[in-house]
Formats: sequence, structure tokens, C-alpha cells
Amino acid sequence: MNPALLVLSSSTLVHLSPVDLVIIVFYFVLVLAIGLYLKGRANTSEDFFLAGREMTAWIAGLSFLSANLGSLELMGWAASSYQYGILAAHWYWIGAIPAMVFLGLVMMPFYYISKTHSVPGYLKLRFGEPSRTLSSISFAFMTVLMSGINMYSMALVMKVILGWDIHFSIWVSSITVAIYVALGGLRSAIFNEVLQFVLIWAGALLVPILGLVEAGGPAGLRARVIQNAGEAYTHMWGTMGSPDANPMGIHWTGIVFGLGAVISMGYWTTDFLVVQRVLSAHNLRAAKLAPIIGAAFKMCVPFIVILPGLLGWAVLPFKLTGEDVAVATGGHSYNEVLPLMLARYCGPGLLGLGVTALIAGFMSGMAGNVSAFATVWTYDIYGALIHKNASDKQYVNMGRWCTIVGVIISIGTAYLVMHFKSIMDYVQALFSFFIAPLFGTVLLGMLWKRATKAGGFFGLLAGTLSSIGMWAWVKVDPSALRYIAMSPHAKDMAENMYRALWSCLVCVLVTVVVSLLTKPQPVEELKGLVYGATEIPHEEHVSLLHRPAFWAAVVVVIFVILQIIFW
Repeated sequence: MNPALLVLSSSTLVHLSPVDLVIIVFYFVLVLAIGLYLKGRANTSEDFFLAGREMTAWIAGLSFLSANLGSLELMGWAASSYQYGILAAHWYWIGAIPAMVFLGLVMMPFYYISKTHSVPGYLKLRFGEPSRTLSSISFAFMTVLMSGINMYSMALVMKVILGWDIHFSIWVSSITVAIYVALGGLRSAIFNEVLQFVLIWAGALLVPILGLVEAGGPAGLRARVIQNAGEAYTHMWGTMGSPDANPMGIHWTGIVFGLGAVISMGYWTTDFLVVQRVLSAHNLRAAKLAPIIGAAFKMCVPFIVILPGLLGWAVLPFKLTGEDVAVATGGHSYNEVLPLMLARYCGPGLLGLGVTALIAGFMSGMAGNVSAFATVWTYDIYGALIHKNASDKQYVNMGRWCTIVGVIISIGTAYLVMHFKSIMDYVQALFSFFIAPLFGTVLLGMLWKRATKAGGFFGLLAGTLSSIGMWAWVKVDPSALRYIAMSPHAKDMAENMYRALWSCLVCVLVTVVVSLLTKPQPVEELKGLVYGATEIPHEEHVSLLHRPAFWAAVVVVIFVILQIIFW
């Protein structure tokens, strides 16, 4: 059973005091004020869609991370850590850090010097209009679905914790996001995301700190988890030799290749939701440094996301169950672990801060999806297919209008998502459909001069269709799981990892074969788009402490140490 769908409880877990309500209302007023303040600085398309390319490395890096730290992330992975143990931290470490470093050092130079406004825009330059059209339509479809998922998960959080009407939560939060993104564009989204990053940490830190004190520190926590859940819940790699030996039912190859090499690389390097933030940096060095700054903070996120789920095993006096059992018995689902921990430790004032952190997470995730949707729609669908001679002012107006439309569509998908049983697995399935094949296409486009326009298009198409086909195969014939996930015991998450791996390989194989059978482009046309045909601009001479490569090495060393500590 998936960890992201929150059980619809008839009783509320906590009640807000007047102080808590004041904190929440103040937050809504503050984000709207930021949007109004920045409205005058979003008059050109460059300002509206890329914040004028004026952001520092720190602002771009924190926004890059915050756009990913939505309510679905906070709630879903806290629940996942209760369900799967510390294995869930893989999505923050091997499932993020190598890809973020790779984006900063290898891929950002091409995105940045090509002056593209989007990842589909790069595909247009490298592989032509058909590849851009395919990727932009699939990306726009994915972003509004993801936005709706974030919206629905937030509304359910508010229903479970506070008893708020689910429709009230969806509409009030969505309208707020629509207003400040439509007013200030990406600049407004970025500044709010930095604010939300601070609020998320300030509110979410309460649970792990107080929980560790109650559990008796890290050693006490580990002892209690082993006693109540089993030792497999405390190891990241030690149980990966066999799918039968760990709670996720996955082999180490699924984590290393499916998650680390495909889904992670695809998401952090080609998902325009996060790449857009880095493109707003004021120069190439800042653009390369921003993902590395994000990676440093990303390694810390399990402390506020994964740890609360593990603490649930240690301090809660009852065992949490899957959705069906919880609804049937009137008990608590493991999806409620974060709200339960908030209710356990947060009194008046502190509870308002904690709830504000969850709301900030929702708005951060939704604003990221909506601003990315607005950019891709305006440049890669409207500008490329509908109105090719649009003026700069028309681009800005279209960006504002499609921000509103994107929010409305997202509200519709939020209600659609109510009918899905497994939201977090559903999210990972979307990534395997659209992100994994896209990564194969973009990577070959940047690293292989021989890749042709036909190869890029048919490879992307084949990878996408193969992923959807494998998903449908398992739905029709569950026994196919043994072929897709290499084990009949695999859980949904393991299936997603392997499906992403196979679809990326299909994309690469088809791209290579078709490219070898078609005429290559002249090298002169690939300048600025492919390694070997591009002169990477030299950065200004700076000290060691200001070089992206140095901090990337520091991040990688810490990453390796963490894997050893939690082996």
C-alpha cells in the first residue's frame, strides 16, 4: 500500500489556538505581499519566466531545492520511512546527490550558454521541433498532474490534522499561489520558495529534535526500531542482496541503476520544474554552484522527513497500518505519522509554526509546477505551435493567463487524484513515463555528436511508450512483475525503479540505432549544444573556496561517508 494517501479521518488530531491561526494568516498575507511587491519587476519575458537571470547562487540553489520540498514530499516520505524504514532515505541521497552534482558540473554549461528558456527548448535546438513538441506536451501534462497531487495531499493533511473542509483547503491555497506567481512570475516564486524553505525547516525541526530526546538519542531510536519493526528497517545497503531481505522488496540494482542512474538523473537534470530555478542564476559559475548548494542541503533533509517516520516506530504507543486496515478498524494509517508526531510535540504557537511549514511546503511544490508549466506552455507550445510571431508583451500576458489556467487545471486534477489509491507510487510512475526516457535523450544529445534529429525523436517516443506499456502489462497481468522488477516479491516502488531503467535503455538503444541509420548533422550546427563541438567558456579566476568543482568534491565525500555510516 502506498504511503502518500492520507486516511480520511472523521475526527481531528489537533486544534489550533488563536496564536496558531494568527501565524498561518500572517504567512498568507506575507506571500501575497511579496507577489505584489515584485509585480513591477516582471514586465519582460526574461523577467517573468527566468527572473531576469539575476539570482545569486545561494538564492537559485535554495529555490532549486525548495521547489522539490512540497507537502507531498514531507508527508509521503515520512510515511514511506515508517513503511520501508531508512531505505526511504535513498531518495534523498543516492536518489539526488550524484544527479545534482552532475547537473552543476556537466549539464548546466549547455543549458546556460544556449540561453534556452526550457529543457524542451534545448531539445528543439539539438533535435528539432518534433522532439520539442513531444517533450513539452508530455511535460505540461505531467506538471499539472503533479501540481494536483500536491494540492490534494495538502488538503488531506489539513483535513486529517485540523478537520478543515477539503474543498476550502484546495481553493484557498491554490488561489493564493495563482495570485503571487501570476503577479511576479518566476522571481516571485523563487523569493517565496526561499521564504518557504526557511519556514519548512523552522517548523519541521521540532518533531525530530523532541522525538530524539524522547527516544533516548540515536542509539535509543535504533534499539526501539529494531525491537518494534525489525533490524532491516535500520540498514540502507546491508539488506539489499536479496529482495526478500528488505521491506521494499528490492535488489540493490534497482536502487543503483533504476533510482540513482535513471530516475534521479532524469528528474534533477531534465525536469524543468527544478532546472528553471538554476537557469535564473546571474552567471555560469553561479548556475554551476546552485545545484551543488542544493545538494549540500538535500543531504540534511532526511533529518526532517525520514526521521519522523522512524520515530513513529519508537515513540507511538500503537502500530500504524495500511489505508484499508486503518479505515476498516478505525485505527491510524502510517500516512498519518507526521500529523501524529506534530500533535504529540507541538503546543500553541509551535503547532501554528508546524502547520505553516506544511502549508509552505505545499505552496512551494505547487508554485514550482505552475511556473514551470507556464514557461513550457508559453515558449514551447504557444510560441512554437500557435503564435510563432508573438511579441515579448504577448509572451508575458500569456504567461500570466496560463498561470491561472494551470492552477484551474491543477484543481481539476486534484479532484481526479482522489480516485487513485497510491499517490506516491503514482508520482514515481509518472517519472518513469516521462522523465526517465527524457534523460536518455538529453544525455545522448549533449555527449554524442552522432545522435541525429530522427534518433532523438524516435528514441524519446519509444522510451515513453515502452514505460507506459510495461505499466499497463503489470496492471493487466500481475505475474509480469517478475519480468519487469526481476522479482515476484517486488513492491510498487521497486517496480517503478526497474521500469524507469528499462524505458531509459529502450530510449538509448532506439536513439543509437536510428542515429546510425540516418544522416548526422554537420558539426558546425552542434556548436554550443554538444561536448566536442563546443568551447566551454572559461570562468573568471577565483580562489579554491569559490570553485564549484571544489564544493562538489566536498559534497561527494560527505555523501560517501553517510552511505558507510548507515550501511
